[in-house]
Amino acid sequence: MTDTSLQDQIDEATLDFTLGDSEQALSKLSALAEAHPAAFGVWHALTEVHFSEGDYDAALAAGERALALCPDDIHINISLSRVWVERGDKEKAEHYGAQARMLGWKNELKSPPEKDVL
Repeated sequence: MTDTSLQDQIDEATLDFTLGDSEQALSKLSALAEAHPAAFGVWHALTEVHFSEGDYDAALAAGERALALCPDDIHINISLSRVWVERGDKEKAEHYGAQARMLGWKNELKSPPEKDVL
């Protein structure tokens, strides 16, 4: 790998995917996952690329790794809900969707409401 930061490398792989080179993106992300198994961002990116490619088993496996690393992340809970929708498990999809909503509400409660200025 290069001397660029891990996030830069994730971004580079994401760009590959965005430009239509899913194979290259998955190759880069898989190498990053092997080199940095505790990097949440790598696993989340793998989840999304696999999902977009219709590989729901791989998306689920990557999503579960990401969730184990960061269970309070709204985005991975949403991703897992989407995976379970595609896999046809409404109960699990609703579970992860509800988790994401609760995490969103918790974030809202942490931030004081903005005051209306007249």
